[in-house]
Amino acid sequence: MPEVVVTAESRSETGKNANRRLRQKGFVPAVFYGARQEAVSLAVSKRELIPVMRGAEHRTSLFDLELAGQRRKVIIKETQIEPIHGFPLHVDFYEVALDKPLELSVHVELTGTPVGVKTQGGILDFITRDIDIECLPMDIPEKIVVDVSELEIGKHLRVSDLTPPQGVRFVTEPGVVVAHVVERREEAAPAAEEAVAAEAGAEAAGAAEPEVIKKGKTGAEQATADEEK
Repeated sequence: MPEVVVTAESRSETGKNANRRLRQKGFVPAVFYGARQEAVSLAVSKRELIPVMRGAEHRTSLFDLELAGQRRKVIIKETQIEPIHGFPLHVDFYEVALDKPLELSVHVELTGTPVGVKTQGGILDFITRDIDIECLPMDIPEKIVVDVSELEIGKHLRVSDLTPPQGVRFVTEPGVVVAHVVERREEAAPAAEEAVAAEAGAEAAGAAEPEVIKKGKTGAEQATADEEK
């Protein structure tokens, strides 16, 4: 991976109004801190920062932050993203010591088509998309790739089934399910639904139309009337 350097400047003004003015000038408000470093408020060029933050792997990318002529090895610890355009609104940089292990979250990527989907008609359910790990900064993987090709219907792939990369220890509980294949739910037959609806409609129509009784004279009444005439 090519060397990545992001230039930062210290800033004294903080708060919503100051951050808004900073963004209008093409900068992103940021904070720089570490285990042996007090928090420092920074301004970072958005143009330099956006390439570093592309993809889910940006949370595990190790790069140099240049501040006051010195370079520090950092990772992005927290981010605040503008929801519509996806631009960074605020970033936390964490300084790491190359000889000290650290804990962080790594994105999980599934590969392959499960046999439970391909031949058994099931559906793959991707449950855990990030795994917590511990390792030295130089051993941080970009992502954890998991092959689900052998997964059958009703079978679960747990953290305990995964092999961590060299130098990496999984911190997430072993029993946590990463993915499984479930049966596809049967949908009610449209014809049956239409028949039920038609029957219900007919009953409703019958109830809405009362029986009409035509009242007229009986035969005896008609004969008496004729005699009176």
